[in-house]
Amino acid sequence: MITQTMVQPSSWIDSGIQIQQVRGLSLFKFTDDLQTRLETLLEKHKDQTLSEPETAEFAGITELDRIFTLMNARLIAESTKPHEH
Repeated sequence: MITQTMVQPSSWIDSGIQIQQVRGLSLFKFTDDLQTRLETLLEKHKDQTLSEPETAEFAGITELDRIFTLMNARLIAESTKPHEH
């Protein structure tokens, strides 16, 4: 396993996360500011120009993105299951 330094994903709870209604479901989404930051860091990652602090920030945001993807997928799956009576 590779040890990696990252900014804790929980550090964006107050400023970078929103809950958005999508087709009647409440899903976790990034705020526009955090999404823009992710895209900026992604471009720098592709260009291999991330500084060490940016690498830690990028790792934290991408981990949070993975968590949201899994949580939202679970919410969507649960919403499509037939309800038992």
